[in-house]
Amino acid sequence: MRTCQKIGLLLLVLAAGITACRPRGRAPRSEPMSQPDVDIPKALDLFHRGEFRKAQTILQRVSYQLQPGSPQLAEVNYYLAETWFQLGDFVQAASDFRKVADEFAMTEYAPLALLRAGDSNLRLWHRPELDPSYGETALAIYQELAGRFPDSDAAARARPHVRRLENEFAEKTYKTGIFYMRRKAYDSAIIYFKDVIANYPTSARAPDALLRLVDSYRAIGYKQELEETCEHLRRFYPNAAKDARCPAAPADSSTTSTTPSTPNP
Repeated sequence: MRTCQKIGLLLLVLAAGITACRPRGRAPRSEPMSQPDVDIPKALDLFHRGEFRKAQTILQRVSYQLQPGSPQLAEVNYYLAETWFQLGDFVQAASDFRKVADEFAMTEYAPLALLRAGDSNLRLWHRPELDPSYGETALAIYQELAGRFPDSDAAARARPHVRRLENEFAEKTYKTGIFYMRRKAYDSAIIYFKDVIANYPTSARAPDALLRLVDSYRAIGYKQELEETCEHLRRFYPNAAKDARCPAAPADSSTTSTTPSTPNP
């Protein structure tokens, strides 16, 4: 009996000791307040050194703590989008760049954000022959950039991408027209050739599409349309208009002079 009492007393002493050693309840650690003038340069330094994940962590903290309307928000959000791009998450980057262009439209970061939103979609365009959606989105964004900020450096940087995309889409559309033409489905072929001319008039395939229109119109006996297409070639693509498939331009009767006949004496 005494042994049991001793054991019980010992357990009480041990429990009291454990309770005394247990740390008092502490308040949860709060996130340190951001100092934008210090943290933003630090994050940008990390970004330019290639430490994108560390830069992203700091920029995210700063973005949460800056007040709405802060002039630093445009820069912070732009570089946040850039960290996603550099880390290979092009879907998130495209979304974030789009937000910067829309929410900070009057800042210097708006044209850059549009350029990079287009670049992000271009990186996502892995299978042009199957799904053109990312490529179409990229082209639309680049064209928006040219419309909103035509004199910007970002617009100049986008122009080679626009030419490339227009040529690729024109080629794809032209080949579809050829597919139908070879099967003598001329009405369908005409639709695709016209699409090349209407949507990609500066592409390398535009004059070829016009010549194929000539062939299609001749095959189905559309004489007036054939003449109008050749006239379009002569006006806008004079080198292609020399092709033998186009008839010579009709003489302008208004320039032809006639000598009035004189009566016999």
